[in-house]
Amino acid sequence: MTDLLRQEIATSAHTIVVKVGTRVLTTDQGVLNEDQITQLGRQLSQLAASGRRVLLVSSGAVGAGMSQLGLTQRPSDLAKLQAVAAVGQAKLIELYDRVLRDNGRHAAQVLLTAEDLDDRTRYLNIRNTLHSVLDFGAIPIINENDTVAVEELMLTFGDNDRLAARVTNLLRAPLLILLSDVQGLYNGSPELPESKLLSVVPKLDDEVLSFARDKKTGHSKGGMASKLEAARMVTSAGENMIIASGRVPDVLPKLIAGEDVGTLFLAQGKAVTPRKRWIGYSVQPRGDLIIDDGAVRALGEQGKSLLPIGVTEVRGTFQKGDVVRVCNCQDQEIARGLTNYGSDEVAKILRCRTDQIQSILGQHPYDEVIHRDNMTVSRV
Repeated sequence: MTDLLRQEIATSAHTIVVKVGTRVLTTDQGVLNEDQITQLGRQLSQLAASGRRVLLVSSGAVGAGMSQLGLTQRPSDLAKLQAVAAVGQAKLIELYDRVLRDNGRHAAQVLLTAEDLDDRTRYLNIRNTLHSVLDFGAIPIINENDTVAVEELMLTFGDNDRLAARVTNLLRAPLLILLSDVQGLYNGSPELPESKLLSVVPKLDDEVLSFARDKKTGHSKGGMASKLEAARMVTSAGENMIIASGRVPDVLPKLIAGEDVGTLFLAQGKAVTPRKRWIGYSVQPRGDLIIDDGAVRALGEQGKSLLPIGVTEVRGTFQKGDVVRVCNCQDQEIARGLTNYGSDEVAKILRCRTDQIQSILGQHPYDEVIHRDNMTVSRV
């Protein structure tokens, strides 16, 4: 069944980021399923042929490496895991390039680390490179650089759901599609018969966030919690996101046609500027500022800057110009921004009026701890 809202969103999406999870690309034994690569490549080519700019964030390097090396179990040793990923990445990009060439396209391998998006210059260079690849009509195949990214392999960038959200914000893509082994977001455990698949999520509130149910396996990371975090990053920047099953035949053409498949997360408010996207969704925060309820209202409802009087606690060590998280008293992140003061200075002036800064610090360079122009609010 075609949904008019979905159809409108898909029709207006000139750039689409697709992320495919490990469990979609591998068998139950964790090795690569080449038929899935073939089907996915064909669908990506169809989207590109429709005039859209298409990017793929692909997991599966470890699974591909296991296939190449004849392994039946995912290694637990970090060095061996990185070696398997290195072998697998070569196989993975070879498969994508082969199937895309069969459909008149080229694959372009792009390996990123979180530090690449932290640095403003490198961030802009990546954006320019991706735009140039798309101008050539090629399809970027993006992955975390597993051979050097320790956190990505050993724990759960973090995982490719968040990487896909950052790429979406990097390019201001109107639509992110996460292809997983689940149909979408359920209002309970998907295994329970009473749980229902949510077709549309208008807003990511506490009730929706409580629906996340991670499944722990040896073959994948992320789970629904990371997908909802990706949804928060994308929708709060003014874009839309869909979670759908990558095992549904022709799932991408169905989604672009506006069919009611998976769960659609609607954009919240107007699109965020490129600079604020970088501040809010790409740079790794160096510390936290806890603020009181009055400051929460001032930031979220009144569009104000963060003043010292609203800060109740400082966590971590950071310098002037670093990006920090701004959290409410329940430790929920509501914003990120570039701080005007280092952590030691903020600790001295928290809960103080601006006219007291001079007497406490011996200088008064700024009234605001974070100016509104240097802040991205993600939760009101």
